Amino acid sequence: MPRRWVPRPGWPGRLLAAGLLAVADQAIKAVITATLPAGAEVPVVPGVLTLTHVHNRGVAFGLLPGVPPGVLGLAAGLLAGLLIWRGGAALGTWQAGAGSVLVLGGTAGNLADRLRRGYVIDYVDLHVWPVFNLADAAIVAGSVLLAAGILRGTGNARAVPGRRDRRQGRPWR
Repeated sequence: MPRRWVPRPGWPGRLLAAGLLAVADQAIKAVITATLPAGAEVPVVPGVLTLTHVHNRGVAFGLLPGVPPGVLGLAAGLLAGLLIWRGGAALGTWQAGAGSVLVLGGTAGNLADRLRRGYVIDYVDLHVWPVFNLADAAIVAGSVLLAAGILRGTGNARAVPGRRDRRQGRPWR
């Protein structure tokens, strides 16, 4: 019986997925800007979820307003470079791979806003947290997954060549 091929997304697949996330983020923001004037609110679930069109000039969740876009662009570029550079060693777990996609896609979505408009469009208001957007949620969820994946994969970096991973029954890489 022939072996079944199972695709394993490398960096091209991850970059494509991150790009699709950034495009989805930009599409939602385009709908928000076309249908809601800045500052307008539309209750979706009264008291729980409101669509609110906000211009975020701060960093994350409106913190540190007034940071120059160049500083944010440099930070985003350094983060992307670090993820790609450490890709072979640190991103061996599915959590770290998925986390890298979410962080890169979310960063690209917000960076596109910053470069084009000078601010980020936020629209999800849960009334217990600052207003945010899809890219912000992706960055936060991706950071948690990335940290979990890197921490989970740290045992591989200390492995002795020839030893087997007891959990998986295969040689260390």
